[in-house]
Amino acid sequence: MSRFRTQLAGVAFLGVLVLLGWLAVAIYDKDFDDAELVTLRADRVGNQLAPTAEVKVKGVPFGEVRAVRSTRTGAEIDLALDPAKIGTLPGNVSARLLPKTVFGERYVNLVLPVSPRGTLRAGDVIGQDHSTNAIELERVLGDLLPLLRAVQPQKLNSSLGAISQALDNRGKPLGDSIVRLQDLLGQVNPLMPQFKADVTGLANAADVYTGAAPDILQALSDLATTAKTIVDTRADLDSLYSSVTSATGHLNEFLRKNKDNLIGVAAASRPTLELLSRYSPEFPCLFDAVNRLKPLMEQALGKGTNEPGLHVKLTVQDPREKYVPGRDTPRFDATGGPKCYGGGAAAAGPADGDLGPANSPGERQLVAELLRPALGDVPDWSSVLIGPALRGTEVTVR
Repeated sequence: MSRFRTQLAGVAFLGVLVLLGWLAVAIYDKDFDDAELVTLRADRVGNQLAPTAEVKVKGVPFGEVRAVRSTRTGAEIDLALDPAKIGTLPGNVSARLLPKTVFGERYVNLVLPVSPRGTLRAGDVIGQDHSTNAIELERVLGDLLPLLRAVQPQKLNSSLGAISQALDNRGKPLGDSIVRLQDLLGQVNPLMPQFKADVTGLANAADVYTGAAPDILQALSDLATTAKTIVDTRADLDSLYSSVTSATGHLNEFLRKNKDNLIGVAAASRPTLELLSRYSPEFPCLFDAVNRLKPLMEQALGKGTNEPGLHVKLTVQDPREKYVPGRDTPRFDATGGPKCYGGGAAAAGPADGDLGPANSPGERQLVAELLRPALGDVPDWSSVLIGPALRGTEVTVR
């Protein structure tokens, strides 16, 4: 009987030990704590959180992390919040995952929104803060971590110690230097717009030279070829310079001996040149008329036919009054300067009512109109015969 009691007491003792172990684990896991569970959905950085990491709002503890589960898009984190404090948080609260120190572990920082809505309750799901400030802060911390891993702490400590010794008892000179630097910057700051304009102008000039660089290089290459050609023909150039020098001496002697003759020729040619200059507008018309006359003359002389010679059509008309000298004598008293008759490029004819010189197209047309009622159609050369008799007379049209 006593042996049975001893065995029963041992079993009871083992049960008490197991119960105490389970109780210790439960207390460690905070199974008996009264907490409100909220789910936080974060990106992959949420996997860096450890269970029991703190949850804070503006630096005040509000709970802890109970569990972290990995997902396809990141992590789901169970937050155990204090039931007495969860009611003070709005329903649209967000979270940031920040390190406690530069080298410390991360914790959950709940960010209060500018416009709070509702109240956070157990079982709600909150999201990670994706505002611009949060993204920039996360980027800074992400870039800072590789730098801190690359820096060796002992060397950093030695560098900071050396800087501390260098600055020891040098505060006043350093302050004076900073004051002088501030004065210098105060004088330089008004000149910054001009400096900016100069830098901009320099950049524009650099762009121009950059665009012209291929042409400049090509020009230098061509110049090198030209210089080589000059070097190769140096003997010929020396001979040319000697010939030019000799020719210059002969020309100088010729001009010295004939200067009076040349001056006289220039003076005598001046009236002729002035007359040619006055009638120079007629030259295009004259050349155009000669150019158009050439095929007509070739046709009249039978060029390209089997009958070379003059080909004309003569029409015999009744005789008129005899030629009376003085009355029928042609007069050449036209004035008005250079004109172009005959449809040339310079002008189509006089615009002031003048028929132009004798046998001009205007005169031929007028003579044909005057003779048409009595003789019908007359040839163009009728003005050669009838024109002298009609010049100087007045015709009245009724």
